[in-house]
Amino acid sequence: MSRPDLPARTPALALAQGRWVKWIGGASNNDLAAIEDLTGLYVLAGVHCVDVAADAAVVAAARRGITWAMAQGASRPWLMVSLSDGVDPHFRKAWFDPLACPPSCPRPCERVCPALAIGMEATGAPGVLQERCYGCGRCLPACPLGLIEERHQLLTPEDLPPLLRDLAPDAVEIHTQPGRLEAFQQRVTQLVASGVPLRRVAVSAAAEVSAAELWQRFAALRHHGFLPLWQLDGRPMTGDVGDGTARAAVQLLRARRTELPPGPLQLAGGTNGRTLPLLQRQPDLARSCAGVAFGGVARRCLQPLLQEAAHRGLRLLAAADLWPEALRLARSLVDPWLERP
Repeated sequence: MSRPDLPARTPALALAQGRWVKWIGGASNNDLAAIEDLTGLYVLAGVHCVDVAADAAVVAAARRGITWAMAQGASRPWLMVSLSDGVDPHFRKAWFDPLACPPSCPRPCERVCPALAIGMEATGAPGVLQERCYGCGRCLPACPLGLIEERHQLLTPEDLPPLLRDLAPDAVEIHTQPGRLEAFQQRVTQLVASGVPLRRVAVSAAAEVSAAELWQRFAALRHHGFLPLWQLDGRPMTGDVGDGTARAAVQLLRARRTELPPGPLQLAGGTNGRTLPLLQRQPDLARSCAGVAFGGVARRCLQPLLQEAAHRGLRLLAAADLWPEALRLARSLVDPWLERP
């Protein structure tokens, strides 16, 4: 079910032409079944990159999805793994003690969780299913008693080089925060120590990271010969919310595009189906954008079909009557970017 009506583009060519699309599996998402299904469907839909947690089981699940998609005629995407140079919202999970949760609580945390990681259906008891949680944080202010904690995860400097050698990704993304140049430089040194040839090193930064700091990160990457890709995170992990988040991503591009170091600029953080129409209203701005990354919205639009397959005791990719509809929905999100003039 490949698309003969759309020309095949390598990831590098898609970046150069402004038609790059990345699917974000989640830097702390360990839902292996969903990762395999979503990877397979979005790769078949035409994405150029799959971005997942730097975890052996997660990468193996993503590779299974890629293999399935390529058997259907898809082109091979880049496999990217996400890292951080310190504590970061993308690398956390929610947690609370179910015994402390009052039986009378209406559980607003369950209602706001986009990953369906909280509640009886997810866990069989009040609590958080850690494999599904990807750290969006929406449950934290929702709890009326303040019982929910965030627990951060960070790879040690000693663990990263051998892990990267085992995972053998095509690219790496480093999430960075203000004031962490030294920590960023250490992560780059660890990439070098791994010996893994990387096509790109993406830098994920929200508006709080100044242009001056991004130039410092550019110098650290180029010193070791890495090619940067700048991911502008408007409102991280909110793409399933609505128009406001799409506007935030476009506004961040408008504010940063002339001050950033060389390298392609990619939108993320709140991106959804409204992002491209908003961008195309400003042709000069649109020309500066190399592409987009979809995370929460990509999962949300396929979530009902994932659930239906699970209720049948099947994987979505194994449900012959369901995955073609899931592919149609995935293409409705991806195709506008692949078809950009």
